[in-house]
Amino acid sequence: MPDAILEERKGSIARKDGPGAGAAPVSCGKASVSGAVSQRACVFCGARVVLNPITDAFHLIHGPIGCASYTWDIRGSLASESELFRNSYSTDLTERDVVFGGLERLRAAVREIHLTHAPKLLFIYSTCLVGIIGDDVDSVCREAESLYGMRVINVKAPGFAGHKAMGYRLACEAIMKVISRRPAGSDRSPIPMAINVLGDYNLAGEAWIIENYFREMGVRVLTTFTGDSTYEKLMGSARASLNVVQCAGSMAYLARSMEETFGIPWVRVSFFGLADTANSLTKVADLLGDDGARQRAAALCQREIASASAGIEPYLPLLRGKKAAIFVGGGFKAISLMRQFRELGMGTVLVGTQTGTAEDYEVIEALSDPGTVILDDANPSELEAFMREKGADVLVGGVKERPLAFKLGVAFCDHNHERKAPLAGFSGAVNFTREINLSINSPVWGALRQRASLFDALPGQAGPAGPA
Repeated sequence: MPDAILEERKGSIARKDGPGAGAAPVSCGKASVSGAVSQRACVFCGARVVLNPITDAFHLIHGPIGCASYTWDIRGSLASESELFRNSYSTDLTERDVVFGGLERLRAAVREIHLTHAPKLLFIYSTCLVGIIGDDVDSVCREAESLYGMRVINVKAPGFAGHKAMGYRLACEAIMKVISRRPAGSDRSPIPMAINVLGDYNLAGEAWIIENYFREMGVRVLTTFTGDSTYEKLMGSARASLNVVQCAGSMAYLARSMEETFGIPWVRVSFFGLADTANSLTKVADLLGDDGARQRAAALCQREIASASAGIEPYLPLLRGKKAAIFVGGGFKAISLMRQFRELGMGTVLVGTQTGTAEDYEVIEALSDPGTVILDDANPSELEAFMREKGADVLVGGVKERPLAFKLGVAFCDHNHERKAPLAGFSGAVNFTREINLSINSPVWGALRQRASLFDALPGQAGPAGPA
């Protein structure tokens, strides 16, 4: 392995058909190695990114002001109605509150939120400092619900308690607290041909694209967890006949909880890439057991694949044979991206995730070509070392990986929270192909190589790192 790899990290890195390959190619699900500069975020981050897109909910961060820097704009979710979720408060705890406690600040903040916005649903995120000083936030939640008549949920998310995946679970537990308290006498019978979509956050309007597909199939989407969802939609979600899980990393726990509590079966799907989108729509129709839905799904997929293929075909000669590196949050997205690159005639030489499971890595290993590097919870040094070694032409990741790619002179595609163009569904596959082509075949890389060559030609100079 490259010299940049810490000894403690070697068990979390493998090569296809090389050391560490097998049923579970990498060690995963563990705490990040100290000093490795992990790309993972904290527990609070994981909870916040899942809950934040609930459009008419209010979010109060009970902690120091620094935690408030991670606010609504970390998810580029779009909303069709309320924009309340784009507000955010912090109790701004200081040294004095460490000594005397921060409950009075919290009560004052909740009262202000009630008077100025009167939300139906308020999430209070108890971050690291609150986990240390031990504020009784639950008592304030009960008091506020009694005084103001709104749902107030304490999300106990001190960042030091684990990593981002634990935050996902805490968010799912908070959602279960919301949807489990249905009004007495409300209809609880399942609605035929009605589903929930779990793990889509309506980045660039992707939830609307998926909902339109299901509408054409005759399938009703009760709510999306949590893109463009509302308190009322969440409260009605327990009547679905099926839960469709797009992001298993963040929502599998909620799907299992709803199955245990409400008896709703669930299935994993992916709406990234032509094949995965078609397979997912067909699978949902089959599980709902409706012949009409099957026929409409088949007609929809045939039409949309033909249209999308025509949009993708001109780019194939420009992309064939290029090498991709992937580092994303969840394993299921990484798997879909590997299949999508294969559809484009590209190879995947590096695959990593922040929160992948052993089962995810088994599938990744099976899909990988010989020599592919597989990483769990990678850090920038590792990504740099392996991207150089494998000669990657493009890195697909999130905002934290963008500067690394550009410094290496490698093309980049944002497939995380900040993307502006929808990449899901059939139309999203066309957008993805265009974006990959624009990035890989941009003239900037030639200019960068020329600049590096000129710089290297000067006596005693070493040019900036460029692509191999």
